[in-house]
Amino acid sequence: MSRFVKRAMELAPRLERAQLASLLGAVVAEHELYEASLHSLPNGFVVLDPDHHVIFHNKAAERVIPFQKGFEGSDKPIWALLHDADVAEFLQHALGTKDTSLTREFVLDANAGPVILNFSLMPLVQGGLVQGTMLLAQDVSERKNKEAQLRRAESLASLTTLAAGVAHEIKNPLASMGIHIQLLQRVLTSDKPLTSQTLGHDLEVINEEVSRLNAIVVDFLFAVRPMDTTLVIGSLNKAVSELAQFLEPELAQADISATLDLTSGDDAVLLDDRFLKQALLNLVKNSMQAMPDGGRLELATKRVSGGLQLRLTDTGSGIPEELMQKIFEPYFTTKDFGSGLGLTLVYKIVKEHGAEIQVNSKAHHGTTITILFPFPHKSPALLSFQGEVS
Repeated sequence: MSRFVKRAMELAPRLERAQLASLLGAVVAEHELYEASLHSLPNGFVVLDPDHHVIFHNKAAERVIPFQKGFEGSDKPIWALLHDADVAEFLQHALGTKDTSLTREFVLDANAGPVILNFSLMPLVQGGLVQGTMLLAQDVSERKNKEAQLRRAESLASLTTLAAGVAHEIKNPLASMGIHIQLLQRVLTSDKPLTSQTLGHDLEVINEEVSRLNAIVVDFLFAVRPMDTTLVIGSLNKAVSELAQFLEPELAQADISATLDLTSGDDAVLLDDRFLKQALLNLVKNSMQAMPDGGRLELATKRVSGGLQLRLTDTGSGIPEELMQKIFEPYFTTKDFGSGLGLTLVYKIVKEHGAEIQVNSKAHHGTTITILFPFPHKSPALLSFQGEVS
């Protein structure tokens, strides 16, 4: 109720009949404005009473939510008014228990084809008390389709870069094999007698280059194949601690002092323990190689507004500014060894977790890598209260 109407209601006992009629008109106009605003929303909006009966719904709700025909005015709970069993089961469980998942997406059949709906539940609070529940249903089909198109475009661009890297990598072993095959051909066409010593060196080189080509193909297939990740809610602190414990002897031998600064709060994220540890192992190994004479390494977790943050900081040689944009590219490496796919794999695993990775570094001043994991859709309960519903 607006301040004007609230003040007018206080003065109502002293108002004349015409003034009361004017006041009632103002209240009705305000009510109609609020109702028109709700009906103008593109998303479905439903208000439920404490017994989960529908007491208000906007026009979009009739279009988006799979209500049965003639559901208006029914004394049944909302889940009994739906013709989609999955949505009904979700609402019955979420509204009937305190251990609820308040957001869920469903794929529903519609006349124009499948649609993806996002359902969110929120407590309706008035005067400090929970008076019911609000249900918001949003059609996210277009956004999901755009995200899928963007992922396909990114995958195609990555595959193009990866294929170019493979083409570059196989040139050297092929050239080496060609040279030694020519040397063998000369020996075979000469009048000199063939001996194992004559042929042995060239055949050994060719065999080594075949193994090198095989390794390149194996790395390529590993990089392009989808990861079989299984994301479950787990402890990020536990994964970090276990990895640090595993690497403790190696870090000590390298004269690297490792410290952990882990959040004492909720550290649950959606993760695949095996792949996440592989990504962290690659990052720590990179830091160790950047500190050949020893140094300091810190692993820290922290809750921030966007999710749970994991930060890895070293005092190593750092990354020159001109190379920062290339570090996640396939086959890019500044080392004399390795496939150049280590950070590419890290990036891929981070994306599989729905997380974001950021690198801050400066030559000779160390590197900080930050990974931001989104909060999982956990199971908070609706607000509880003591007392009667007014």
